[in-house]
Amino acid sequence: MKNKLSQSVFNSFRKNEIALHELSYLFWECTQRCNLKCLHCGSDCIADAKAPDLPFEDFLNAILPLKEAFKPDSIIIAITGGEPVLRKDLPKCGTKLRQHGFRWGIVTNGYDYTPEIHGSLLGAGMGSVTLSLDGLESSHNWLRGRSQSFSRAVGALELIASSNSLNYDVVTCVNRRNFDELGLLKDFLIERKIKAWRLFTISPIGRAAENDELMLGPGQMKQLMDFIVDARKDKRMKTNFCCEPYLGEYEGNVRDSYSFCRAGVHVGSILIDGSISACPNINRNFIQGNIYKDNFLDVWNNKFQLMRDRSWMKTGICKDCKDFKNCNGGAMHQWNEKKDSIMVCIRQKLKEV
Repeated sequence: MKNKLSQSVFNSFRKNEIALHELSYLFWECTQRCNLKCLHCGSDCIADAKAPDLPFEDFLNAILPLKEAFKPDSIIIAITGGEPVLRKDLPKCGTKLRQHGFRWGIVTNGYDYTPEIHGSLLGAGMGSVTLSLDGLESSHNWLRGRSQSFSRAVGALELIASSNSLNYDVVTCVNRRNFDELGLLKDFLIERKIKAWRLFTISPIGRAAENDELMLGPGQMKQLMDFIVDARKDKRMKTNFCCEPYLGEYEGNVRDSYSFCRAGVHVGSILIDGSISACPNINRNFIQGNIYKDNFLDVWNNKFQLMRDRSWMKTGICKDCKDFKNCNGGAMHQWNEKKDSIMVCIRQKLKEV
């Protein structure tokens, strides 16, 4: 009863937040160049990307109007890729963002994250880092496609964790290969005094659509939830499941908040070609404009209705679902390009045996 009441209160909160839709997190897909060959890449990034890096001045000019509507330090710019540290001008970009009052951080695989790069990014005002560690050595290297990716990621992690001024977390994409070593990975992180760990499942988008081994098998989703419930009792490290999908009975138990896909509500992105979207992981058919012909602030204020009004999602398996008022259609990245079917319903997977 208490959980139902809490869910009801949260649903009202979510409705109000959607009405306000204040931008607080903006992804910049600064490059599609990458130094790894990840099996689950949603963007099919490669070392020699066909798309050129998005010029920083174009990105900056697009976001400067945000200062008219928001306090710049209320918006975090999350620089992603590809692998953002491959941009040689990244420290200069960060410095300029700080000069205009924006906070910023990066999402990195850690492969080329050297002490020199770490120092230059800290000097440019970097405030946050998200680093991927997808299992112990063999599992991580398999998923990331290079033999030294684990050792280099661990080296980057130790640099990042040694900086008291940084907010950081480690993210792990859970799959069949690393599933049975999550407990060992948890101990590995705690031994290195890591303070925050987020676990994700993989959706069948990009390269992941071609590899069934990346998807959890029958019963494993429930086992994962039980593992996280137990891991959260260990106060040495804060463990959370990812933020988006509705989890039924596990709501309120595996993360700090209830299900709320904030794509297009609090989260926006500018993609490699200047396209304006929400979370970079959602299907490119959900693009709302382009900085080379549209004003980003106007697009943010007047579009994104697909994300803010989810009534169109009441189709297929969602049509008669009794939990739709709580789920609100799930995560945007779980919907296909035709907008007529959710690709993964985690609530259903929790019932698999």
